Amino acid sequence: MLSDVSISFPNLGIEIENLHKTFSVFGIDIAYYGLIIGIGMLLAIVFCFREAKITGQVVDNYLDIALFGIIFAIVGARIYYVVFEWDRYKDNIMSVFNIRQGGLAIYGGIIGGVLAGYIVCRVKKINFWQVGDTACLGLLIGQIIGRWGNFINREAFGGDSNGLFAMRINVDDIYANVSVPNGVSYIDEAHQFIQVQPTFLYESFLNLMLFILILIFRRKKKYHGEVFLWYFCGYGVIRFFIEGMRTDQLIISGINLPASQLLSAVLVIVCGGILIANRVMLQKKQKTVFSFLKVGEWKNK
Repeated sequence: MLSDVSISFPNLGIEIENLHKTFSVFGIDIAYYGLIIGIGMLLAIVFCFREAKITGQVVDNYLDIALFGIIFAIVGARIYYVVFEWDRYKDNIMSVFNIRQGGLAIYGGIIGGVLAGYIVCRVKKINFWQVGDTACLGLLIGQIIGRWGNFINREAFGGDSNGLFAMRINVDDIYANVSVPNGVSYIDEAHQFIQVQPTFLYESFLNLMLFILILIFRRKKKYHGEVFLWYFCGYGVIRFFIEGMRTDQLIISGINLPASQLLSAVLVIVCGGILIANRVMLQKKQKTVFSFLKVGEWKNK
């Protein structure tokens, strides 16, 4: 029956019936969203351990970075979301701590994780930029997998679409705190379906392409930190365009601009500028921008 269909891709002939957001273990409800995020984190950590071993780094350092990074990432992801959705939480402060209903922002998680990594690197006196080159690929793995949590939650989608990958969602399955925005039409009033852009799918796929490109070209890096900059520049471009399609943007009050789109533009400009400047300096046999900042080192030093 049509009412049993939770999500479908009508132009691909795909229907998913009775897709639940949780499953029960010994009477305890576990969210698929959290499970998917957890799997993404675990695979990211395993990949970083492997890369650290291959490149002659101390694997135990990455265990410490992972432990603190996960905590900081979750806190950062929640803070980022709550700051830009404050009106939703200001009258019930305790709801800020309830993340079972979603409300985590990837950029906040990245900021928190990077901050934790920087602190651990400073304490252990290891090169932050070399760690960044290794960890950014792990971050991408987490993002590629984690976006499918949005699919299960029926969130982070775009506006109306009848394209090849158009996604049809049963409105009754959308979380109460994910409102159906203006500009998205009901395609079946009887069963309350909407048909939208699956932006989670676009971002997951584009992140996979970025991951593959970095894997191919990473050995051509000229200094520690260059791959890290590729990641931020590449993801910034991806997120800038994806964010423009989404209907659940976190808006900066006062200037009425999407926070993540603005941050993406800044990352692309800043990281792209540093990449170009460093390459020019290397051609002139000068030290990189990182060397001047005394926070990085030459790859062959």
